[in-house]
Amino acid sequence: MKLRIILRKSIQKKYFTNQSDLQMKEKIENLEKLREEAKLGGGEAKIKQQHDKGKLTARERILLLVDEGSFQEIDLFVKHRSNDFGLDKQKIAGDGVITGFAKIDGRQVALFSQDFTVFGGSLSETHAEKICKIMDMAMKIGIPVIGLNDSGGARIQEGVVSLGGYAEIFLRNTLASGVIPQISAILGPCAGGAVYSPAITDFIFMVKNTSHMFVTGPNVVKTVTHEEVSFEDLGGADTHSVKSGVAHFAFDSEVEVLLNIRKLFSYIPLNWKDLPPEKEFDFNNDFIVPVLDTIIPENPNKPYDMKEIIHQLVDEGEFLEVHSNYAQNIIVGFGRVGGLSVGIIANQPSVLAGVLDINASVKGARFIRFCDAFNIPLLVLEDVPGFLPGTEQEWNGIIRHGSKLLFAFCEATVPKITVITRKAYGGAYDVMNSKHIRGDFNFAWPSAEIAVMGPKGAVEIIFKKEISAANDPTKKLDSLLSEYITKFANPYIAAERGYIDEVIIPRETRQRLITSFQLLKTKVDLNPKKKHCNLPL
Repeated sequence: MKLRIILRKSIQKKYFTNQSDLQMKEKIENLEKLREEAKLGGGEAKIKQQHDKGKLTARERILLLVDEGSFQEIDLFVKHRSNDFGLDKQKIAGDGVITGFAKIDGRQVALFSQDFTVFGGSLSETHAEKICKIMDMAMKIGIPVIGLNDSGGARIQEGVVSLGGYAEIFLRNTLASGVIPQISAILGPCAGGAVYSPAITDFIFMVKNTSHMFVTGPNVVKTVTHEEVSFEDLGGADTHSVKSGVAHFAFDSEVEVLLNIRKLFSYIPLNWKDLPPEKEFDFNNDFIVPVLDTIIPENPNKPYDMKEIIHQLVDEGEFLEVHSNYAQNIIVGFGRVGGLSVGIIANQPSVLAGVLDINASVKGARFIRFCDAFNIPLLVLEDVPGFLPGTEQEWNGIIRHGSKLLFAFCEATVPKITVITRKAYGGAYDVMNSKHIRGDFNFAWPSAEIAVMGPKGAVEIIFKKEISAANDPTKKLDSLLSEYITKFANPYIAAERGYIDEVIIPRETRQRLITSFQLLKTKVDLNPKKKHCNLPL
């Protein structure tokens, strides 16, 4: 009897185990089938249309951007909840956006990639919820958010619900600002309210001839203002990287955009409490750079390319320029000095003599504030004759916009080093991270001229009567000018006052920067407690 019971139980166990295995196998196969269907987005035909436009799919973009095998997707099976206008018959898994987490160079990021093959990548309530979910998680764990934007805008069929979705994203962009880095790639259309999310983020990448950003499209512009303008001229990559300054980077292909996002990521930390990645560095090398002694022209009014100096000062000559085609009279970007990531702000004497104008001031201020928010030290290379004069600048608010640059430098508490290569005139001397606004180390080359204004203008004002009364005004001017240059157009009076920490030989600059940035690694500086500042917007 006992033997019969044991045998029966054994047979039952084997039967049910086999049944359970079979059922699980079927469930797994069904899940795998659903996954594959979801990963096709809008289907093979829509994918072909995307490729025919010269564009990658949302998933292809992710695979190119992140470390191989690192992407962990969430919300794959989310579908919209709308039933109006026939949407109840068009429910596609994912709902037009792929969201999840991945690694770039082994460091964690959150990302979303809009899928144009599903409803044109339009934003619905659930589409927005997916993006908000990864942004909320990124804030909690302290990792950057990368958005790959390719969308027709709000899903019209959902009306105000989709608009509410945009607002939810805008709020998170704002709250995340200065807490975690936010990077936007515009890889297709981005119009109307959709543009404000990228605009709040830290860096915007665009693809030439493929991506477009505008608040109102060409048709609306034509109706309202009667202007005829193409998509490309109104909101293309060249327009926004050259004229408006909305885009920080513009490249010829999506592949270049994605590779350069990886490059940018190598210079920045994961969050505001983190430090930027530091590379191994051999401090036993010879850091004397003789070519720096030959770059400054003898004629103080002759231009030169400040980028030549930058490439000599940074490790391996590698410099990632930001806003390279916008406000070119100032240069901003990332490099490394002694293995440390640094943000570089430099006047460019070969464009408008390096003068500061409205666009250059705003460009510099925005970059400085990003670096300060994320613990990236600042290197300032100064050759500035002053602020650009003229009615256009004054009427458009050079006072207010110029003060943004000053404000940003004053507010910054990260390590700050200035090297004056040649001119440092007037208020621009103060603004460009002078010792008076908490510059940590301020160096000058022997070619530096630190004064209220250029020698000729100063002499003409100071000795106006003597020059007018002279038998030969030109000869008198030349004589006084020579005397003034010898006495004042140099860095030594500022050095006597301690405004310049040291006058250095150009070839020694890289060595001094490496030593100084290493010394400043433990710097601590604080601003007064407050709710927030009132930046002169």
